[in-house]
Amino acid sequence: MKSILFDLDGTLVNSSSGIKSSFRYTFEQLNLAVPDDNILSTFIGPPLETTFSNLFKSEELVKKAIAYFRLYYKEKGVHDVFVYQGIYEALTDLKAANYELYVTTSKNEPMAQLMLDELGLSKFFKAVYGATPHRFKKDDVIRACLSSENINQNEALIIGDTKFDIIGGISAGIKTLGITWGIGQEADLLNSGADKICHSPDNIKKALTF
Repeated sequence: MKSILFDLDGTLVNSSSGIKSSFRYTFEQLNLAVPDDNILSTFIGPPLETTFSNLFKSEELVKKAIAYFRLYYKEKGVHDVFVYQGIYEALTDLKAANYELYVTTSKNEPMAQLMLDELGLSKFFKAVYGATPHRFKKDDVIRACLSSENINQNEALIIGDTKFDIIGGISAGIKTLGITWGIGQEADLLNSGADKICHSPDNIKKALTF
């Protein structure tokens, strides 16, 4: 295994508070009832386009919701985040072992880069791939990374905390490592086809042996 693709939210960082606040703001601006915390948690992981399209039939309303979310997130939500314990050490160890590290996330790409910069994580990654207006599904983001970086599928693996990471990795033809310190549940990761499960950042390197 040579190239490691990391999910961002729920894998490298805990950004749930900022994301939920941004969703609350969005519903308030649309004069809609704000879902409870448990429902808001299910919105973390999928692309905004997918989440809002499942909620609203109107394409115009979907676009308006995305705009409200990104407005608030850019100003406040993106800063409401912290790095999971052990991630700095794990990334340092992987980089020292000459793994090529990338971020592949459904988060808006400029926001993902900003977050990584502010948290001091950018230095670990060769490149960051996120959602764009024409590329927001996880498998498309992964494929963009593989193609642009000339990565051999047989030498690549994605690490993520939700079924969307696992399904995206399988669709893109790479190995998958599900992690349990984020938002997703181990059962969902396994049911989605994860090749392996890792329970702590300290054990990431050990889990890369296939």
